[in-house]
Amino acid sequence: MKKYFVEALGTFALSLTVALSLAGRFSIGTPVLAALVLALFVYSVGHISGAHINPAVTIGLWSIKKIRSAEAINYIGSQFVGAAVAYFLASSVGHVGVSAGVHVSNSLMTGFAETLGAFFFTFGLSSVVYDRVSQGASGVVVGGSLLLGISIAWFLGSNGVINPAVSLGAGSFGLMYVLGPIVGGVLGMQVYKAIED
Repeated sequence: MKKYFVEALGTFALSLTVALSLAGRFSIGTPVLAALVLALFVYSVGHISGAHINPAVTIGLWSIKKIRSAEAINYIGSQFVGAAVAYFLASSVGHVGVSAGVHVSNSLMTGFAETLGAFFFTFGLSSVVYDRVSQGASGVVVGGSLLLGISIAWFLGSNGVINPAVSLGAGSFGLMYVLGPIVGGVLGMQVYKAIED
């Protein structure tokens, strides 16, 4: 149960940070904040759950047989619970809603942006999964990969979420914000696996 709790907690923290940042509550850019939060959880609880904190990561890991089906389902459920709690908490803070300034588009370009961003994020993350990175550098690599993925997705015109759970928690939930990261997550890990094998 500990690993499901920390997945929920990590997704809650990441979703809440992104939601409040998008609502203009922080002076630091959202991509940097998201990368720092993920790096924190990789270092603090990565040894417990792997710190997926993203359904696209969990599904990508399932696609390369690094997590069992039943466990993956529980991870994803925990992640969405954490994101939902973050959404309700962020919605109650101040007069600015969590989706202020967030335009949700279900265009193919949005889907492509989310897919490509998630691809680069999970490709970089896979180097940690395959132990090509020292434990001391794992949070930097994972956080840096997230920063790269978010930046690419944002530059191409999406909200740069690349996380279906966080898209719920940040008020950016839509079909392309679910499908794009999942497709990109699977592709990123499969390509890395093919290179490694």
